[in-house]
Amino acid sequence: MQCSWKAVLLLALASIAIQYTAIRTLTAKSFHTCPGLAEAGLAERLCEEGPTFTYNLSRKTHILILATTRSGSSFVGQLFNQHLDVFYLFEPLYHVQNTLIPRFTQGKSPADRRVMLGASRDLLRSLYDCDLYFLENYIKPPPVNHTTDRIFRRGASRVLCSRPVCDPPGSADLVLEEGDCVRKCGLLNLTVAAEACRERSHVAIKTVRVPEVNDLRALVEDPRLNLKVIQLVRDPRGILASRSETFRDTYRLWRLWYGTGRKPYNLDVTQLTTVCEDFSNSVSTGLMRPPWLKGKYMLVRYEDLARNPMKKTEEIYGFLGIPLDSHVARWIQNNTRGDPTLGKHKYGTVRNSAATAEKWRFRLSYDIVAFAQNACQQVLAQLGYKMASSEEELKNPSVSLVEERDFRPFS
Repeated sequence: MQCSWKAVLLLALASIAIQYTAIRTLTAKSFHTCPGLAEAGLAERLCEEGPTFTYNLSRKTHILILATTRSGSSFVGQLFNQHLDVFYLFEPLYHVQNTLIPRFTQGKSPADRRVMLGASRDLLRSLYDCDLYFLENYIKPPPVNHTTDRIFRRGASRVLCSRPVCDPPGSADLVLEEGDCVRKCGLLNLTVAAEACRERSHVAIKTVRVPEVNDLRALVEDPRLNLKVIQLVRDPRGILASRSETFRDTYRLWRLWYGTGRKPYNLDVTQLTTVCEDFSNSVSTGLMRPPWLKGKYMLVRYEDLARNPMKKTEEIYGFLGIPLDSHVARWIQNNTRGDPTLGKHKYGTVRNSAATAEKWRFRLSYDIVAFAQNACQQVLAQLGYKMASSEEELKNPSVSLVEERDFRPFS
């Protein structure tokens, strides 16, 4: 009987040892996920060598700001860039787009879209794991000894412009402006940058190059990540006005309509409708609250953030479970009540945020607004944006065109 008891005990201990070994092996296993590179016909050297991933045992928070151009995404990105324990990257998917689009022969076909999204997801996985070498597949010309001067908008990342990644003359806590960063920091050493990434508890990435939250499902459900998506939306009428002002040549016909009062026959209406369709599809998914988004998704209207920047930022950080850094609070104070003439750069963030959110009402004629309202009525209703019923109502700042809505995080 005693021998039988000992045998059972030995078997139990052996079973525990086997399970422990299996778990250790699984968490240390390399995962090579490069379908985007393979489909695009790019070199697979880095794919074969890596990237290597582990399950996210540390529970580092991975943040993705999902947005579209001229929706306030640069401002939201700064809410994370200013946090001392966050490694922030501004639009790294630009490199994927810049590399793959010239290779596409069919324009924006479904097959091209799948390749682009596949490559984008692979790169995001690597960057969240602080594997910056994988980015080299998309940098032209290729980095030499893991150094490059071709990182898109490097200066928009505080970490990439400060010690130890950059060693500019001056005090140790010197923070360079974007233009000064590129000029004074020299080549970016991706090895040193990756180490700076690993030293921080969280990684945040902003992108305007993923159309819908559904496109991120594989990343959201990936056990190697602790991904949380902040979907930023803005009134499409405001986006149209801002793009027309910023991208003057691309949106030349909209400007012509405003100037002449006549709608051009060859106006590219998809410049408006694509935004509305992507918003509607993505927001519909988020508001349905599918199980795979539970605890992973927060919808933020730019207008709410502009009117109450500190309150909304506290809500965002509460959703993420990250303490709000005093540097972030100070940055908000300095950049939401400032003189907008100090932020003339098209991606600048110094502004009177509440006034900026309403400026579109005085930059678009009523006939353009009425056209936009008709084309985007579904998403306007979804997001709580009111229709302007007349020119007088449109130009009257005392009449709010934003409904009071409480888009609580899905948790």
